[in-house]
Amino acid sequence: MRVAPLVLRLMCLAWLWPISHNSSHLPNKRRHKEQYGENTKQKHGGRVDLKMKKLDSTKSLLIKSEQLLRIEDHDFAMRPGFGSTAIPVGIDVQVESIDSISEVNMDFTMTLYLRHYWQDDRLAFPSSNNKSRTFDARLVKKIWVPDVFFVHSKRSFIHDTTMENIMLRVFPDGNILYSVRITVTALCSMDFSSFPLDTQNCSLELESYAYNENDLMLYWKNGNDSLRTDEIVLSQFFIEDFQPSFGLAFYSSTGSYNRLYINFILRRHIFFFMLQTYFPTMLMVMLSWVSFWIDRRAVPARVSLGITTVLTMSTIITGVSASMPQVSYVKAVDIYLWASFLFVFLSVIEYAAVNYFTTVEEMKKLKRAKIPNSYNATQAMAFDGCFHDNDIDLTSFPEVSSTPNTERNTQSRNSTVSGPTEGTRLRRKYPLKLSLSFIMSNSYMIDSYSRVIFPLAYLLFNIIYWSMYA
Repeated sequence: MRVAPLVLRLMCLAWLWPISHNSSHLPNKRRHKEQYGENTKQKHGGRVDLKMKKLDSTKSLLIKSEQLLRIEDHDFAMRPGFGSTAIPVGIDVQVESIDSISEVNMDFTMTLYLRHYWQDDRLAFPSSNNKSRTFDARLVKKIWVPDVFFVHSKRSFIHDTTMENIMLRVFPDGNILYSVRITVTALCSMDFSSFPLDTQNCSLELESYAYNENDLMLYWKNGNDSLRTDEIVLSQFFIEDFQPSFGLAFYSSTGSYNRLYINFILRRHIFFFMLQTYFPTMLMVMLSWVSFWIDRRAVPARVSLGITTVLTMSTIITGVSASMPQVSYVKAVDIYLWASFLFVFLSVIEYAAVNYFTTVEEMKKLKRAKIPNSYNATQAMAFDGCFHDNDIDLTSFPEVSSTPNTERNTQSRNSTVSGPTEGTRLRRKYPLKLSLSFIMSNSYMIDSYSRVIFPLAYLLFNIIYWSMYA
């Protein structure tokens, strides 16, 4: 009787055990789903992304691409065809812009698209439609690419906005196109002997850094058509020609390397320098000629005008020199500026000579005249501090008459001067002395001659200058 109730209880417990076990696991599952849902909502802004359960498609494609190109199966530290003939690498350049040209630093800055073409059988892949695959800089770091650099470059960089401007295109047969967008600042050896009427020849040189001609052969992909340019407009230069060329560079320690040249010819625009340098210089020279028409007794006016033109010419020369490199030879603009400065300086010297001869002439007149003791000499001085014949009333002085005695004395004084025995030398020196004494006695004629001589000489200088350099 007691066994029957015990069996009945055991049967009830055996029936209720699975139900209680399932109910105990159900809250844990719910809590796990709620936590997973909250995490995904936090990551995706309150939206449950159903694709989270799938694998990352970008990562899977990269793995598939690496597997397709068999990158892990090869050592890309070695060049293609290592141990055999040199690998040919074609170069194609498109010049986007010439950003700046500096005469002071003797360099230029250029932005260009540099494209490389070669074949690497290790990257060949099967393709049913014969289509290429395009990659960015991430795959470039895992394969072999040519180590082309710019000779005589000062600075260069690859653009990286918004990503590195690098493109890699792989074809099924292993042909590769590798393109980069680069800005480079390179040296340009300029000759300023004809500045600013000059023409400069600059070149950008490309060469492999590690592989000489036995390992890598650089060449222009399409000959002269390998160099293309956009429409480039510069402020001070006109681009006359873009021309590709090639050569061989030899280094005594490492051997010979193929070198490619991007040659371009720059012709300077002259109009800017005409407005800033030549026209002001011409005006200063012509302004110095105004003093020839000013009265020789107006010392403050003529001296101040001469000093002003000299200082202005010095300022122009200093400004031009500050914007140019410190070269050891003479430039064309230096010849023009210093010749003009010489004309301005001679105009000041001309007035100094006029003033001196005028003073000497008037002092001689005063010495020859018999001046009474009551005569006040300060009344005969002009405001410039010199004696002038117009300021002295010579009517009250007795005129010195020429007598035979005075004539004989004059002849005897002239005869006592010892001269050369040859008459030709006497005839040569006498007209010079006579002309000099004539000029000293008529100093006003110096201004009259200068009004004609200075403009004609400056005109002749300009004709010779522009015929040589223009």
